[in-house]
Amino acid sequence: MKLLSKITSKYQITIPKEIRESLHLVESDLVQWKIDKNGIHLESIQKPFLKHKGTLDIKSKDVKADIRKAWEIQSKRKSK
Repeated sequence: MKLLSKITSKYQITIPKEIRESLHLVESDLVQWKIDKNGIHLESIQKPFLKHKGTLDIKSKDVKADIRKAWEIQSKRKSK
């Protein structure tokens, strides 16, 4: 698939909808450009806290305990 973007007078471009949706980009997200021998690559810079989505008990009132619990769950996932 080939997608086009036009460079504006301020050297800005619009990221095509298909790419935004594929990378789950929203307004104010950061992207990273990489240049190598194979070409230019655009990557989403993931928000690190989103990897913990769903691990906290949203009804809990003890935020510190929730954060500790999330870290434990995440470390168990990584050790497998």
